[in-house]
Amino acid sequence: MPAQRFASRRHFLQSALAATAGAALPPAGAQAERGLAYEVGKWAGPVDGFSLVDNSGKTWRPADFKGRAVLLNFWASWCEPCRAEMPTLQLAAELYGPEQLLVLAVNFKERPERALQFAKSTGFTLPLLLDIDGQAAKRWGVKVFPTTLGIDKQGKPAYRVQGEVDWSGKAAEQLITRLF
Repeated sequence: MPAQRFASRRHFLQSALAATAGAALPPAGAQAERGLAYEVGKWAGPVDGFSLVDNSGKTWRPADFKGRAVLLNFWASWCEPCRAEMPTLQLAAELYGPEQLLVLAVNFKERPERALQFAKSTGFTLPLLLDIDGQAAKRWGVKVFPTTLGIDKQGKPAYRVQGEVDWSGKAAEQLITRLF
């Protein structure tokens, strides 16, 4: 790839991945899928033991997910790909509606005031869960931001998406419909 200046780390990573996309894609039937800036892989859970408080004071538990597909998106305001991804998460949630697809944004280890200020300044209205000590992320093996965990309508772990996804695109539509 010729030397270029990139406006952001995200643009650099997208360009690098796009340049190697043909070589990086796994063969059909492989366990991981790749997009321009993300990778989809297996996630085995556990789903139990989930208990986080959101920005309105509500405590969320797995029982709240019954009959709905769920996307748990782990993010932080210092994470540029997280910030870029959030508006499309909001769109996906609005498109499917909360009775069909529950999208929960799990903020990683930031002061609640900072996370809430970020959400307010961007118009983000999804439930914002606070993982203040990072234990939820640790329990579910989240080490890359953003990471989105998919849980199907039966409450079973479906997949882990590491990296930035355009949740309003065709590839994301296929990911979401897997949860139904």
